[in-house]
Amino acid sequence: MTIKQKPNVSYDDFLKLDLRVGTIVSADDLENSNKLIKMIVDDGGDKRQIIAGIKKQYKVEDLVGKQVVFIANLEPREIAGLVSNGMILASHTGDDLPVVLIPERAVPDGSQIS
Repeated sequence: MTIKQKPNVSYDDFLKLDLRVGTIVSADDLENSNKLIKMIVDDGGDKRQIIAGIKKQYKVEDLVGKQVVFIANLEPREIAGLVSNGMILASHTGDDLPVVLIPERAVPDGSQIS
């Protein structure tokens, strides 16, 4: 598998990202999509809706209670008619299946990644 590197970003640009840990408190299949799941994530202060294309790899019942790494300050985006307020970080395997990034051990919701 060839990995294409994206252009470098400055350290100051990296610092603009608000990467956090949150717990998925609910997850629902989007019936009109073969890859999207709607999740409510506890971000340590509020709960936010995040839409992610991870259905091919994850069942909704397996996601509830898991902690995930997400971008907290990504501009809201409409996906499949729903507003997504963040992005769950995931890697992709050679077969293009997403692998969600999770902390090695539990941390408080809202913990920042640095």
